[in-house]
Amino acid sequence: MFSHRNTRRQTQKSPVKRFLFVFGLVFFLMYLGLGLMIIFWKTLPLPLSRNQRLALGIILIVYSFIRFYRLWQKQNDRD
Repeated sequence: MFSHRNTRRQTQKSPVKRFLFVFGLVFFLMYLGLGLMIIFWKTLPLPLSRNQRLALGIILIVYSFIRFYRLWQKQNDRD
């Protein structure tokens, strides 16, 4: 009974680590949303051609998934 409590306490994340994980997820969603917004929002006030908007949106989406992959790897390494 006590050994279960000790192992759970040892595997529980600190508040700072949990905050940084949630913060990373928020930024993943922000970059993903910004990339999609640049691609699909027609009246976005950016003086870019359609191809430039598509390229910038794809770059932001790819970058968001790179951030998510790194965040996921870091989270799994801690466990």
